[in-house]
Amino acid sequence: MNPNFRSFVKQAQACREMGSPFTADILEALASVLDMNTLTGRRISSWPAEPLADALPLRLAGGLHALARRKVDPALTALYENLGGDIVEILREVLSAYDSELVQWLDSPPQTNEVGRASALYAGLLVTAHRYNQPIELFELGASAGLNLNLDRFAYVLGGENFGDVTSPVKLVPKWQGKAPPASPPIIIARSGVDLNPVDVRNEQVADRLIAYVWPDQSERLARIAAAISISIANPPKVGEADAAEWLELALARPQPEGTTRVIMHSVFWQYLPQSTQQKITELIEKASEYATKTRPLCHLTFEAVQSLYTMELRLKSWPDASDQLLATCHPHATSVDWLV
Repeated sequence: MNPNFRSFVKQAQACREMGSPFTADILEALASVLDMNTLTGRRISSWPAEPLADALPLRLAGGLHALARRKVDPALTALYENLGGDIVEILREVLSAYDSELVQWLDSPPQTNEVGRASALYAGLLVTAHRYNQPIELFELGASAGLNLNLDRFAYVLGGENFGDVTSPVKLVPKWQGKAPPASPPIIIARSGVDLNPVDVRNEQVADRLIAYVWPDQSERLARIAAAISISIANPPKVGEADAAEWLELALARPQPEGTTRVIMHSVFWQYLPQSTQQKITELIEKASEYATKTRPLCHLTFEAVQSLYTMELRLKSWPDASDQLLATCHPHATSVDWLV
């Protein structure tokens, strides 16, 4: 088997471990039916980078889910609605019939804009608000649709305590180990983000594409993203289309108001950047940190893989105190959080 096809089996194992057996079945079937007879198969077989790091299997999985949701192929739609069937044969026919459409899903990484990660990110903002007791100016890198820029408009149960907007249609209750985070609600007075391909969920077709990246057998996630989209339509986040480093340079150049905390935030974003962009962002933050004061602090809140693609670290760096704190280790969707502080 082509090594890049084999990556679908490895991704399937991860999906199974993360509670998505049907998605795992789809990916395992793809590994067996992909070949050189389709544009999709040929492009995957010659993929120049590490397939799992580029989320290549999940790109194609999103395309198939989108087709199923559009109901253009009755057999495929029935397969997804029933979460089972003759997967191998159906996928073989679909890959052939919709090859020119599916190959385009390989052009960009999944933009899941996973709302569940807000559980960890919001906990990080609770720590930030407790530490500085000031309003927050929030920047998100790799914001996608900007759903998590509205994270203070979600409801949470963290460590047995209620946080956020308890009336919100988005309620996040991760499996929590450790103490509850500090009860210091963040007051976000400005929020903006950036993405190379920002998603405007006010466009129904665009919103459907975003939903297609959610694994079809995880009904709770599907309901959650639909609710988050409704919040975003009512409270449209400001997400610019730009290179993250270039956007951040301009954002950090704007004067930071006295008595505000500036927070740079990102989640499952770093791994998709070229090393040169990673270095540029790091340098920009280091330079900006030199001007941080107690009344104008700078924070860098990250939810990123460090040693494994399947375990995330929630980390908070802040200046001028030059603190670097590992707050938690988390499931990639933050369905479980091991709180360490």
